[in-house]
Amino acid sequence: MKKPYLILIILFALGVFVRLGAHPANFAPIGAIALFAGVYLPKKWAIILPVITMLVGDIFLGFYDLRLTAVVYGCFILTGLVGLMISKHKNAFTVLTAVLGSSLFFFLATNFAVWAFSPWYPHNAGGLMLCYGLAVPFFRNSLFGDLFFSGLLFGAYELAELRFFNALWYNKGEEIKL
Repeated sequence: MKKPYLILIILFALGVFVRLGAHPANFAPIGAIALFAGVYLPKKWAIILPVITMLVGDIFLGFYDLRLTAVVYGCFILTGLVGLMISKHKNAFTVLTAVLGSSLFFFLATNFAVWAFSPWYPHNAGGLMLCYGLAVPFFRNSLFGDLFFSGLLFGAYELAELRFFNALWYNKGEEIKL
């Protein structure tokens, strides 16, 4: 894809507007956007797009502990890199596996960071398990959000590509018949 500006604008707007709008906690498209960018867009956008989208959202929502922010942003950067890794082998199975794996990694990494960097939980095994246990509803929402928005983005793109190429093929067939 040579000039993905329209897709970049759509993904950026989707990410910012959903984050700023009313939605269930953690039901957001940023993970799906990062994965999609890694699969379909030029390499640099797999990292830049989710970071810029998060930064703009955080300007309006407010920033929080820099260490936690770094872990959250880092998870989205890794998700974009996963997209790059599967881009040459993309199919429904690899995309679904990437979505599930990225969601699980986000849950494990961000809640470990909350446990490690905040005073909210005792810094022992019981405190870590409590942190993960209380975060399960947020994991459910982020997993459903990642699945929903990945399905939406990947499905819409593949459908548009299929319809576009079928239209070209059909038109070429018509030209040959004349």
